[in-house]
Amino acid sequence: MRIILLGAPGAGKGTQAKLITAYYHIPQISTGDMLRVAVSQGTHLGLQAKAIMDSGQLVSDEVIIRLVEARIRQADCINGFLFDGFPRTLPQAEAIRANSIFIDFVIEIDHVVEIAVDDEEIVKRLSGRRIHLASGRIYHLSYNPPHIPNKDDVTGEALIQRKDDTEETVRERLRIYHHQTKPLLCYYQDWQLRGGPDAPCYISIDGHASVEEVRRQIFAALEQNKR
Repeated sequence: MRIILLGAPGAGKGTQAKLITAYYHIPQISTGDMLRVAVSQGTHLGLQAKAIMDSGQLVSDEVIIRLVEARIRQADCINGFLFDGFPRTLPQAEAIRANSIFIDFVIEIDHVVEIAVDDEEIVKRLSGRRIHLASGRIYHLSYNPPHIPNKDDVTGEALIQRKDDTEETVRERLRIYHHQTKPLLCYYQDWQLRGGPDAPCYISIDGHASVEEVRRQIFAALEQNKR
C-alpha cells in the first residue's frame, strides 16, 4: 500500500497517518523528519540541506527527491509507505509520476487521500489550542477546556498559546498550504479522471467528522479501492 496523505495543517493528518501505518504495517515518511535525520547524521545530502537551510533558503526539489529515493529503498518500505508532506510541489509530483527519481526500479502510488477541512474550522481548531509547557498537556478553548480558564488542571500553572497557533500565523500557514497544495489536489484528481493503469485512486474525506468517523471512511475507501 503506497499512499500520499494530503490535508491542511490541523486537518488531522498526523492522527490518521498513525492509524493507517499501524494497520498496514508501513512506515510514515515525512520529509521534515528525513531532513532532520540527514542533517544530524551528517550525510552528503544532509550537509547539502543544512547549507541551504542555514542560508535561509528552501531546500530544493532535487535534494528532497534524493532524500525520498534513499528512504524508500530501505527494507521497511518493501510493503509500501505513507508519504506525509511529500510531494509538496508539482515538480515533485511529476518526478514520482515519471519515475525520474528512481534509477533502477519503478514505483507507483496506489492512493492519494485528502482530509478536507474548511479554513474557518482549521482556524478554530488551531487558534483555540492552549498548552502546559512543562508537561505537554494540550487543551482547547472549545473542545477540551481546562477546569479553570487558562490554568493547567493538574498544577494550576498558566497555559500558553504557541506562536504557530495564533490566528494570524494559522491564516498565513493556510495561505501557503493553498498556494502549494491546491495544484496538487487538482493534479491528482485530473490524473484519476483521465485514467491509465498507473493512475492512483483519489480519495477525499470530510475531515469535519470525529476522529473515529474519519478513520472509518478512510479505511472503507482504501479497502474498496485496494489494488
